[in-house]
Amino acid sequence: MDVIIERACGMDVHKDSITACILTPEGKEIQTFSTKTVFLLKLLDWIKEHNCSHVAMESTSVYWKPIVNLLESEGIEFLVVNAQHIKAVPGRKTDVNDAEWIAKLLRHGLIKASYIPNRDQRELRELVRYRRSIIQERARQQNRIQKVLEGANIKLGSVVSQIKGVSAMEMLRAIADGEDDPVKLASFARRTLKKKKEELELALRGYISPHQRMMLKTIITHIDFLTDQIEKLDNEIAERMSSYQDDVERLDSIPGVATRMAEQILAEIGTDVKNQFPSAAHMCSWAGLVPGQNESAGKRKSSKTKKGNKYLKSALQEAAHSVRGSKNYLGALYRRTAARKGTKRAAIVVSHAILRICYYLLTRKEMYVDLGEDYFDKQRAQSIVRHSLRRLESLGYTVSLTETEAS
Repeated sequence: MDVIIERACGMDVHKDSITACILTPEGKEIQTFSTKTVFLLKLLDWIKEHNCSHVAMESTSVYWKPIVNLLESEGIEFLVVNAQHIKAVPGRKTDVNDAEWIAKLLRHGLIKASYIPNRDQRELRELVRYRRSIIQERARQQNRIQKVLEGANIKLGSVVSQIKGVSAMEMLRAIADGEDDPVKLASFARRTLKKKKEELELALRGYISPHQRMMLKTIITHIDFLTDQIEKLDNEIAERMSSYQDDVERLDSIPGVATRMAEQILAEIGTDVKNQFPSAAHMCSWAGLVPGQNESAGKRKSSKTKKGNKYLKSALQEAAHSVRGSKNYLGALYRRTAARKGTKRAAIVVSHAILRICYYLLTRKEMYVDLGEDYFDKQRAQSIVRHSLRRLESLGYTVSLTETEAS
């Protein structure tokens, strides 16, 4: 095989140690370093001494990040590679062999790097992912409130539409502070909930013990704290995304995609998608939203989707499920697919469609224009007419068709 890179370094990265192998025209050299910063700097000096132009390593958990930060600051080109793509021969696996194998693959140009965004986007990703995890934790705490209320025989969730609403939270705070009178508790109802005061009084009549009050107060305090942290993260993310506000608005115009969802999509795929992904199909494949390829001896086996970017994939599926009842193109696509293949596959199909739309909106700098709920009916208008005629004729009717001017 031809040598593509004259001076290459391969690394086998672990939590506490790094085994590095440098291949040059002069020969091979292997050393092991600790992952503490002082030793990482020595590793960097050792790489520069040998004039290595490229460094490759496996994408092992988050252990590659400190090395990438140092290599990026020195301007050394690095490749973080999916471990499945560079597996060595089974039965001959050691840290030294792994590092040497990675160096050989790199030297002969047989490694395909994973998408590692620049430092600013990596920081934005961390903030957006952390915000999402806090939002999920807040939702778990809100579910715990419902569990405590059921244990106290308080059926507030059966009357109010959302236990996290303003009226419901004021009632819960009063209960946590020791209020037992259902009439006083029902008086916290606002707006349309005032019409349900009698139902509220019945639902709020329960038997709550001191330990349940304490639990309720602790959970509410935790929810308030999480809400405050989410607001701080919102402000920080909005400040970092201020220069890309036009792209956020473009994605926000897609049904099912709100501002937070648009920020998450941009944090995962970046803003310069045209240079990173050659086409919309490539981006959807990277996200794990296309069928896998598994064929042998002319037989097609399981074609389930690959893992891809789990953060982006889960966010898009959330957006897909939110449009299931919408009267637009994406809603029609969801219902049409769910009728044949079920809701889980429908979510994948709609997620794929949303991501393709994102690609075109960002590359063409356009706002979303909906194709309409009747898009699929228009595509197969003649088929629908023939099917309807056959059904009516099978019921004993004679039908004559006249096309109107509007159609």
